[in-house]
Amino acid sequence: MDYTTVPQEINNITEDNLKLLARLFPSVVKDGQVDFETLKEELGQFEEADKEKYELTWAGKQDAKKRAQEDVYNRTLKYIEADSKNKETTENLYIEGDNLEVLKLLRQNYYGAIKMIYIDPPYNTGNDFVYNDNFTMGVKESDISEGTRDDEGTPLQKNQKSTNRFHANWLNMMYPRLKVAKDLLADDGAIFISIGQDEVQNVILLCNQIFNEHNQLGVCSRLMKTGGNKGRFFSPNIDYVIVYCKDINQVGDFKGELDEELVKKLYNKVETEGTRKGQKYRPFGLYQSSLDARPNQRYFIECPDGSFVIPPGKTIPPKLQDGCKVLPDSNDGCWRWSDGRYAEEKEKGNIIFIESPNGVLIDQNGNKSKWNVYTKIWLDDRQEDGQTPTNFISKYENRHSAKELTELGIPFDFAKPTGLVTYLYSLMEKGTHDIVLDFFSGSATAAHAVMQLNAEDCGNRKFIMVQVAEEVEDNSEAYKLLSDLKKPTNICEIGKERIRRAGEKIKQEIESSNAQLKIGEEPKKVPDIGFKVFRTADTNIKWNLYDALGQLDTNAINHTPDLADFTMGFTDIDVVYEVMLRQKDVPLSSTLETLTDIGNRTYLYGSAYLVCLDTNITEELIDKLAALDPLPIKFIFRDSAFKDDINLKDETFRRLKNLIERNSGLMKKTYTVEFI
Repeated sequence: MDYTTVPQEINNITEDNLKLLARLFPSVVKDGQVDFETLKEELGQFEEADKEKYELTWAGKQDAKKRAQEDVYNRTLKYIEADSKNKETTENLYIEGDNLEVLKLLRQNYYGAIKMIYIDPPYNTGNDFVYNDNFTMGVKESDISEGTRDDEGTPLQKNQKSTNRFHANWLNMMYPRLKVAKDLLADDGAIFISIGQDEVQNVILLCNQIFNEHNQLGVCSRLMKTGGNKGRFFSPNIDYVIVYCKDINQVGDFKGELDEELVKKLYNKVETEGTRKGQKYRPFGLYQSSLDARPNQRYFIECPDGSFVIPPGKTIPPKLQDGCKVLPDSNDGCWRWSDGRYAEEKEKGNIIFIESPNGVLIDQNGNKSKWNVYTKIWLDDRQEDGQTPTNFISKYENRHSAKELTELGIPFDFAKPTGLVTYLYSLMEKGTHDIVLDFFSGSATAAHAVMQLNAEDCGNRKFIMVQVAEEVEDNSEAYKLLSDLKKPTNICEIGKERIRRAGEKIKQEIESSNAQLKIGEEPKKVPDIGFKVFRTADTNIKWNLYDALGQLDTNAINHTPDLADFTMGFTDIDVVYEVMLRQKDVPLSSTLETLTDIGNRTYLYGSAYLVCLDTNITEELIDKLAALDPLPIKFIFRDSAFKDDINLKDETFRRLKNLIERNSGLMKKTYTVEFI
């Protein structure tokens, strides 16, 4: 029998791209290689080889492209239970580590799964930090020795404007992160990038290359503040939100909220009867002079006093009857609705008549009528439909964020307001189970926004926050807060504390509101305000068995098999999560159960993946595994548990196969087996 092992590699992006290319253009991929001349012909490009082309280029671009394609070896995400909140039920994630490394580690689990990516990266104003990317070694000490990290192991450097490669350094940081992030974005999702004036042009050109310029959804200006007196020529009061998608044909039209002042001004009528009693509406003329003449839209309407009206014009219907129509001449006025639509809306009570001395309609005799005919435009309907948003965002200034954080007792400068994130999310066709990702999460504004949205509409959206553990400045308010809390003094701790406090505030507000409900009112549920914390770490698994054996004596291995398979300091939970990073479409937030009734070290992940780390595979254990209902879709065992006995392995899995078939009866169940 042939057996599959869990791969050491997490991503093989080049191979994935080759398969996609071969599916689109079979003639282009030959013996695993791309015939670029054939590809150009398939795309209708017959240009000269050395012809110049328009594109964004910079020093280090090719290396940035390579970094985007490289896998991340001997690294994993370690579950930090002590920092997690509501760990048994939450589906939210907070991940500490370099975001490029994290994005690559998440690629299998969340490929095409993220509905909204919001990031607020460094604006590159001259005092920002950018990441130095070097993961080939995978060990912090080697990075320090190579000078890519400081003595504390922090993978950051200041990108000062005096640096020769000021923009290039920033682009080299951003390119691979956006490239990998695109893979995580859903086909109907969108990425929103907050950026300042220093790099806005470069972000647009960069995203045109990564997402394709046809997938640009907009470039929005946001009012950061009013007033100010900085700058020589203009005071910089705006920044930008750049919006792209993966496939514009899969993304629904954006719809924003109605302007509050406009709503107050226009929707000032209230229905007094019928099924819409109590709802607001505004009257809107059924006749508009700007309308072109159209068939089925010139007809009589009977008024409350028995008279008939029609838009201005010389063509008159043949019968004096409500809804009787006539084919209009080019100079005749017409109603907004066809006769059929008018009949439907009249039946619903959506037609109103108002007397006016300034009416423009004519009666059956061609004289000016005292009546005007209006339709009811319902506020609820308009709010549901929304309106196309403008590309100027004026409501969410930085001061709003300062107020939010002050209320929570969280000191943090330059955070975006939660209202901005909720507004941007509200523009999309949204679901109640969407995932929102922020891989420059800072103070975790996006996490706060997701919890707030769920509180408002009882949704079940999830967030994934990613942040490198950048130290806060000594003697700052953030430093003092974290010291008082006896927490490490880095930005990750600020973000996690903000989520905890914001979640508790939301919970208290809902519970207070529920305590004051009137009879018949439904209580609101408290949303998911928890989060599981993970941190990037070195691998727990000795992927190269022969190297591992060379470091140990045989006697030690026989007495402690874990020494051959796993690294010092590992836990079973660490190993399970590391294995799960290699499974497609399996959320890292899935439940992890310990099946103590089956084996001492047997785990069920997401109700579908059975990971058995027991060192002795007995018939009793196999019998219990075969009886699981529902049956896991994959069984993962330690290869060392079979002690190089291929006959034992064959016999064990024939038994598993036979038992599953017997237990399944006529219902054939499929599953796979892998080994680590």
